[in-house]
Amino acid sequence: MQHILDGIRVLDITQFLAGPAATRLLVEMGAEVIKAEFPGGDPSRLFPFLRDGRSAYFVQQNRGKKAICLDPKSSEGLEILKGLLAKCDVFIENFAPGVISRLGLGWDVVRAINPNIIMCSISAFGQSGPLAHMPGFDNIGQAFAGVTSMIGEPGKTPVLPQLALGDIGTGVHAAAAIGFALFHRERGFGGQYVEVSLLDTYFHHHDANVQVWSLSKGEIKPTRAGSHFAGAAPAGIFQGKEMPILILPILNMWPKFCEVIGRPDLIDHPRFNENGKRAQNQLELIAIIEGWLQAQESDAESIRILEENRLPVAPILSVEQACQHPHLLERETVRWIDDRGLGRFLVPGMPLRFSEFPGHLDLVAPFLGEHNAQVLGEYLGYSSDKIAALESRGVLASEPIPAQAAAAQ
Repeated sequence: MQHILDGIRVLDITQFLAGPAATRLLVEMGAEVIKAEFPGGDPSRLFPFLRDGRSAYFVQQNRGKKAICLDPKSSEGLEILKGLLAKCDVFIENFAPGVISRLGLGWDVVRAINPNIIMCSISAFGQSGPLAHMPGFDNIGQAFAGVTSMIGEPGKTPVLPQLALGDIGTGVHAAAAIGFALFHRERGFGGQYVEVSLLDTYFHHHDANVQVWSLSKGEIKPTRAGSHFAGAAPAGIFQGKEMPILILPILNMWPKFCEVIGRPDLIDHPRFNENGKRAQNQLELIAIIEGWLQAQESDAESIRILEENRLPVAPILSVEQACQHPHLLERETVRWIDDRGLGRFLVPGMPLRFSEFPGHLDLVAPFLGEHNAQVLGEYLGYSSDKIAALESRGVLASEPIPAQAAAAQ
């Protein structure tokens, strides 16, 4: 076995990010993923960074997948998809609710074709409920989940995180659901339909906000607290001598923290001797801690002192700094890949680690329709003449592979 999902075949008709992120994890674990794109291709092929028309955004999420491109509204295109469903273990889509059924590939049809298949639908708001019909992207789900309202400075307009927490998180949730459904199938219970939504994923990330509001009967209304946590202190971003520093010496770490910063008098101080009191008197506490930071020789020295005393601390690294950090590089949390069109560049690495499969697979992102002939010939028995005829009628499509990319194969 090359990896843990060797032998699992996936038909992937997702686009943009949440769905491709899910199948990226599956292909990293050894699954064979057939990415079926429709006329025009996955829109993420147009997302930056672009070089000679090739998207690094697309490459990052679609390495290792086999790409076919077809018209699903044609009878022959639908026949191809149904033929592949009979050969696959997993079918994943991320269209708006109802679209997949109108294409003729609803769960009732899919299950009749292959009773052992796992079908996964990803959507913004779920397959049911008053919002189900609405289109939505990552930040739309975030806003409805009460998450956006928690990000930013108090009294100011909420801010958006500059990374895809919802889409990637939804992809991870989908991959987990698919994995557990496959496990259930391997125990002899057949296939099933699973669904994941951006809204459900985002709401799932509330650790304290919901129960605090509920159990206080609305007396506590969670809201954004800027650079510091509202319910715990000291816990947040403090201004050091040269840069901001994240420090989290909460709860039972408070006495040791006070000793380390040379303020043992704060341990039992009536304004700071309990977490709730420290949270209420945060502004005073922040000033004390920032005074200590700025009195040190350097921020590096402040961090060293806290680290040596096992107190949670971290510099606020930029993306550039994180990409060059020796820990992230050694673990391949950030790793180099080679693309036939873009060359060598860094991407986030595989976050799941398995003792029996310590390495990573050498994966290559496909060009549009690159594997039409291979997939249709190998799995459906289509002859080269039949494939050529489908191409001439517009049922199949592909893009030319640049000479340097073809030579690199």
